[in-house]
Amino acid sequence: MSEVLEQQRQDNTGAYEEFDVLIIGAGISGIGSAYHLKTQCPGKSFVVLEAQSQFGGTWRTHKYPGVRSDSDLYTFGYRFKPWVGPPIATAQEIRKYLDDVIHENGLDRAIRYSTKIRRCSWSSSDNRWTVETTGADGEPGKTYRCNFLWMCQGYYDHDNPYLPQWPGIENFQGELIHAQKWHDKVDYKGKQVVVIGSGATAATVIPAMADDAAHVTMLQRSPTYFFCYPNRSDLVDRLRLIGVDEDTIHRCARLDYLHNLQALDHRSREEPDVVFEELKALVRLYAGDDFEFAPHFTPKYRPWQQRLAFVPDGDMFVKMKEGKVSAVTDRIDHFTADGIHLESGADLKADLVVAATGFNLLVMGGIEFVVDGKAVDWSSTATYRGMMFAGVPNLVWVFGYFRAAWTLRVDLLGDFVCRLLQHMQETGVDKVEIALPRDGVNEPLKPWIEDDNFNPGYLVRDMDKLPKRLGDRPEWRHTQDYWREAEEIPAIDLEGPEFAYT
Repeated sequence: MSEVLEQQRQDNTGAYEEFDVLIIGAGISGIGSAYHLKTQCPGKSFVVLEAQSQFGGTWRTHKYPGVRSDSDLYTFGYRFKPWVGPPIATAQEIRKYLDDVIHENGLDRAIRYSTKIRRCSWSSSDNRWTVETTGADGEPGKTYRCNFLWMCQGYYDHDNPYLPQWPGIENFQGELIHAQKWHDKVDYKGKQVVVIGSGATAATVIPAMADDAAHVTMLQRSPTYFFCYPNRSDLVDRLRLIGVDEDTIHRCARLDYLHNLQALDHRSREEPDVVFEELKALVRLYAGDDFEFAPHFTPKYRPWQQRLAFVPDGDMFVKMKEGKVSAVTDRIDHFTADGIHLESGADLKADLVVAATGFNLLVMGGIEFVVDGKAVDWSSTATYRGMMFAGVPNLVWVFGYFRAAWTLRVDLLGDFVCRLLQHMQETGVDKVEIALPRDGVNEPLKPWIEDDNFNPGYLVRDMDKLPKRLGDRPEWRHTQDYWREAEEIPAIDLEGPEFAYT
């Protein structure tokens, strides 16, 4: 911790504590941002506010069987901290990695746990945010003031997952649980299990339960693409064998995965049918040469239009080959006492139903925001590159990538925010606000992301709640294109017309 931060903590004895920067959230985004702030702006005082009792975010709230990353840890991990485990990691391994980052860099002293933010108010009279909090018990907590807010709390509601209200749920005599609400008392041993959904969560929980359950059925409305591959990196294994150091291995592996991801994204647009045949060939390595893809594994959209569900070592398809897992493509008509009646007229018997039906978006953590006495309506606010917002000063929101590792943007925006803070200090200004271009004031505000570019259900369902892009200008939207942003964000002109300083 910087000496400045330590001094702030000792000297603040009034009604509030004041810091240069408040980082909101101690998940993978908040921890990475805190590292960048401490190392790149060592003179800035800061604190990290976390609603939970421990760090980790998603990797602490998600507890369903087999919970693991769906991105490789060479790109999902930080660029500054080598990853030395298998590419796809368990939640426990990711928490251990984050714990190492926290303690190796003295960030533990900067994190305030069990601190939930209720309201953030900006005052232009003194260029400060006032942040009101509550404790774990719901009672009023400390009040903080800062010049800059760094929002790293994620994008979905950790407490309230998306659970459709299917007809007849009240008649079901078995157990129904959403994967996000999993707890240790859920018993699936020897039981007939139905998992509703076929995304990354389903692809994780299904093989983890398969050996102990009587049988697991994946019930989906429509098919999903799956990417099967050994949970190892041949490049990493080779570099390690010849004695290359871990820092260099991490950089090389990171570049290798990024190159392969970019090629897959490009080819999925240019030759989707060829990519699908390649994905099929990878599945057959684990499911067998006679595996039938129709009707349960033939999606109606092209590869990468929704996120590919990564299946390390093809484990879900191995369990299918063993007869422990099956797939059903149909819609739920209603629940019955002993299972689910489908629109086709078929019935699925179930002792346990696991809903892997996704998230509910929660913009800015559901926190109330006020700027100079006026409430902020994020759904009508224009976004600059998906990180800053017209009419909301001194705030950056870390919103990562869906089709590449989330953390790639944590590192990119970490550099940007630190450069911005340094620029403001050097030029003697306290406030930066995003200004709409003069020739774009009358342009329509459009959805955050184009539906034909990326359209998972959880995003399309709540798209209207997100900030808006300005027309078709690339700098006024969240492009979801890491390779483009990796060049553009470091090159942003901080004296450009979109930045208004006072």
